[in-house]
Amino acid sequence: MKGAGRPLGWASALTVLLAGYAHALSMAWPFAPIGGLATGQAWGGLQLASLALLVWLLQRQHRPGQGALLGWLFATTMLCGTFWWLFISMHQYGGLPAALSVLAVLGLAAALALYYAAAAALYVWLAPRSSLGRASVFAALWLLAELARVKLFTGFPWGEGGYAHIDGWARPLAGWVGVHGLTWLGAWTAALLAVLCLDACASRRARNPKPALAALAVLLLAFGVSALPPAVLGTSAGKTTREPLSVTLLQGNIPQDLKFQPGTGVVDALRFYGAQLGQVQTSLVVLPETAFPMLPEQLPKDYWQSVKNRFASGEQAALIGIPLGSSRDGYSNSVLGLKPGAPDYRYDKHHLVPFGEFVPPFFHWFIRMMQIPLGDFNRGSLAQAPFEWRGERLAPNICYEDLFGEELGANFKDAAAAPTILVNVSNIAWFGNTVAIDQHLHISRMRALEFARPMLRATNTGATVVIDAQGRVTHALERHTRGALVAEVQGADGLTLHARWVSRFGLAPWWLLGVATVLLALLARKRRQARPLA
Repeated sequence: MKGAGRPLGWASALTVLLAGYAHALSMAWPFAPIGGLATGQAWGGLQLASLALLVWLLQRQHRPGQGALLGWLFATTMLCGTFWWLFISMHQYGGLPAALSVLAVLGLAAALALYYAAAAALYVWLAPRSSLGRASVFAALWLLAELARVKLFTGFPWGEGGYAHIDGWARPLAGWVGVHGLTWLGAWTAALLAVLCLDACASRRARNPKPALAALAVLLLAFGVSALPPAVLGTSAGKTTREPLSVTLLQGNIPQDLKFQPGTGVVDALRFYGAQLGQVQTSLVVLPETAFPMLPEQLPKDYWQSVKNRFASGEQAALIGIPLGSSRDGYSNSVLGLKPGAPDYRYDKHHLVPFGEFVPPFFHWFIRMMQIPLGDFNRGSLAQAPFEWRGERLAPNICYEDLFGEELGANFKDAAAAPTILVNVSNIAWFGNTVAIDQHLHISRMRALEFARPMLRATNTGATVVIDAQGRVTHALERHTRGALVAEVQGADGLTLHARWVSRFGLAPWWLLGVATVLLALLARKRRQARPLA
């Protein structure tokens, strides 16, 4: 790796901090519109530029320790800038002192950033010689760091690089390789552009045409990816001949600080949702996560029975977010399905939120300080049966469960029984009117693209939307308002290539790609070191 091995100075530190923040902005632009960039829009080009700048800085280092520091600073800023809104849930709604809330967000980001610090240190140490080798090793290491964030300690991959490309040139690839494939491609492209730029500067006097030709090859690759056909391989994924399903998605807009208060938020929720359930005209109605913030037996006398009676006959069904369970069996964050002539359907949330829905060992004191209700749930099983209604198989997921596409993918092993519609019920009121809403919307859109399935989103404060099987928002309710979104959705059949392999192998192919690339680079490094001894 070329360079003078300069010590890390304040200019490099400031540059890498700005690059990390740019990566966070690329997930969803939080400011006023600029040119053709709308508020809340993902910006893949900015994500590539931020990673390219990181690689450019790493190229100047000879010491792995300096690379680790650069990677750690970049990732800490990237993650703080991505999920800073956790401060709102802990301080404003959880009652944790502001200083402790800041430290908690910073501590989480700094801990997760260690994965990227290790990746940057290994990149500097391995030091491949060719431009293609450097790009491939960086992409593999960056992918491994992202995968570690997916799996370790229950996982929290919010803001993974691939989501920045939900509307960009790499978008068509989602149905082939999923978000992790986009993450790898983004890291590889950014690294290659950075090293080609450095190589071009170094070879300018020699008039070496190779960097320019390689850059042209990258542009042709991007054009080819953007023109990819749907990843259906002879199936009819994303298409159907069935009749559209009429749906109503409810958005209660119950303030989070009142949501669990018996005399205010609970009464308000029961009044609004009860009235809406009584007058809904569509075939299906979907309520947000914990729309009824009490167990059925804790609801006012005859209230729950009247809800059940409403859907015991007729031509309508409901999916309702509600906690279920008992003190003896434990509680679950659930979706209850009601339809005529059938037992109640139940989906229990599988991927729980640490500190919000389950308490890790030795951290009960933290939950007591935050005073968050319903802080310890039971975990539902993976790949639970869908809710069948009007020829559709509706697969619920709750809150950030749609962040884990490989877990949703477990439902697609059998094409004949695979979901035809995905349904997300959420309550992001914990995070206020922030960019968290846009980030979560992009996550849901990515799942729709990966599996070629429409996604219904019923939320407390937004984004309550209908997403089609191509990942496009077709109907939307204004955020932070109370209302009902009436629309039609058309389920889809068939399996994308991504659905086929992720349902069988999960994340294993990506782990193998990352580890194999690093092992090959390690072998090449040993050969280079041994060559002078021959």
